[in-house]
Amino acid sequence: MKSLLPLLAALGMAFLQGCTPPQVIADPAARAAEIARLTQQADAWDRAIVVKDAVAIAANMAEDFRQIDADGDLETKASFVAGLLDPALRIDPYAVEDFEVRLYGDVALLSGRTRMTGAHQGKPFASHYRYIDVYVRRAGAWKIVSVQITRLPP
Repeated sequence: MKSLLPLLAALGMAFLQGCTPPQVIADPAARAAEIARLTQQADAWDRAIVVKDAVAIAANMAEDFRQIDADGDLETKASFVAGLLDPALRIDPYAVEDFEVRLYGDVALLSGRTRMTGAHQGKPFASHYRYIDVYVRRAGAWKIVSVQITRLPP
């Protein structure tokens, strides 16, 4: 095992040398502006989901998007969008509580709680969950790459 350590260290260093350093936002005003930008983008995505705007929903998502839902099931971008556009699903307008944005260079974690109501196949539903959305900045644009939701008691 000890003979593998130098090899693994060398491979790790070679990998890191090929990585682009993150864009760290040290200026408080610029950081606040980036948080405001992400907050507006997340709000627009929530509104697009409610009105089933397929173009706006997909435009916010990276091609390699994944969601882990409250049951532990994995969704891709295609399956996530298709599920939201299902004619049997209606989501009422909702608000996000305890919203927070944390920036880490080219990665942003957006989290909060949502109480969602609507109907699926004519049957009303109500859900309460906590979520975390992971956004990555690529070519200057923030795209959501991952969503994790956890169901909370009503």
